[in-house]
Amino acid sequence: MLLRYLLLPGVVFLLLEIYVLIRVGEAIGAIWAVFLIVFTSVLGVLLLRFQGLYTLQQAQAAVARGEMPAMPMLEGVALFFGGVLLVLPGFVTDFIGLMTLIGPLRRALIRRLLGRLMPPGPPPGGPFDEGPGGRTIEGEYRRED
Repeated sequence: MLLRYLLLPGVVFLLLEIYVLIRVGEAIGAIWAVFLIVFTSVLGVLLLRFQGLYTLQQAQAAVARGEMPAMPMLEGVALFFGGVLLVLPGFVTDFIGLMTLIGPLRRALIRRLLGRLMPPGPPPGGPFDEGPGGRTIEGEYRRED
């Protein structure tokens, strides 16, 4: 079932990749086109390595501050996705993969995706819900006389 929905977009993407490769090869020559594909793959792997280490450091710093390292973890997923795209041959995949290596763009895309998938703010009625009477903290107590 899932294959049916992925087959047509996959074939279209593959045809687009081949078309761009042929057009670039016609414009700059086949040798240079192959060189560019190999160069962007190597450059992408190197950039991915440095960006990955930086993201790991950010996650460790967030944990040390007692925060949830959600953004660094999502950035790590985006970097992995970009790295896979950079290893695949082709100019379209290289372009998309390189875009994931640009930190501000990557974070903006993650925020936008999270904004679409998650409602803003904490869910209502939680343990720290600030209702009409002020802040309420749930808990148990025992009165000692």
